[in-house]
Amino acid sequence: GSAPGAARPGTKRLPRAIVVGVKKGGTRAVLEFIRVHPDVRALGTEPHFFDRNYHRGLEWYRSLMPRTLDSQITVEKTPSYFVTKEAPRRIFNMSRDTKLIVVVRNPVTRAISDYTQTLSKKPDIPTFEGLTFRNRSLGLVDTSWNAIRIGMYAVHLESWLQYFPLSQIHFVSGEKLITDPAGEMGKVQDFLGIKRVITDKHFYFNKTKGFPCLKKSESSGLPRCLGKSKGRTHVQIDPEVIEQLRDFYRPYNIKFYETVGQDFRWE
Repeated sequence: GSAPGAARPGTKRLPRAIVVGVKKGGTRAVLEFIRVHPDVRALGTEPHFFDRNYHRGLEWYRSLMPRTLDSQITVEKTPSYFVTKEAPRRIFNMSRDTKLIVVVRNPVTRAISDYTQTLSKKPDIPTFEGLTFRNRSLGLVDTSWNAIRIGMYAVHLESWLQYFPLSQIHFVSGEKLITDPAGEMGKVQDFLGIKRVITDKHFYFNKTKGFPCLKKSESSGLPRCLGKSKGRTHVQIDPEVIEQLRDFYRPYNIKFYETVGQDFRWE
């Protein structure tokens, strides 16, 4: 509980659900959309507890959380958890009942989006092609480059399945989040065990941005679109490079579809 006269009722609790990945998949959209729900309270910033700040301890982590009532679920998101080797064990040690949400999108477009974001901050980095291949004529892809490695979803998922059953992991399609946000968010609400409150009436399609926005945000009655950094125009990539990357990811994608029992149709 809180002290008498405290501004906000409720208690700071450890999250019952975490959006663990993936970077440039649509995690910010999922967080902004789900926090419209009255039964959800979400931490707005990425705490990076299970990758960078684990040494600070669970009480530090709890102190960052928003106050919730007994009926509400606390949610946080840090997309780098999905590719952090220690994260599954650490989250399991906090609570084996934690619900995990993973937002995935076509790994080729994800990599280009990732590169585009980095380029906007560091304009002098090598070309996308230069970073993608160890040897382009041999078609050898450099899997040590983070932008490539993140999209090897089947590989990362193995670490999570050592600790959590598939029934505790929900996969959101980054593509469908754009074309059918209400449908994807309906499934997220079902997974969290909360009423389907967020529906079609919450969204409108913003043509300039190229993705859906909320008609009303959690804190005000004004429309809410994701920030300037979202919906950037991607760097133009040689179609041959895209083809080579599609070939590279295909076996990983197929294994991923088979493992999760869901075809994301990235081919």
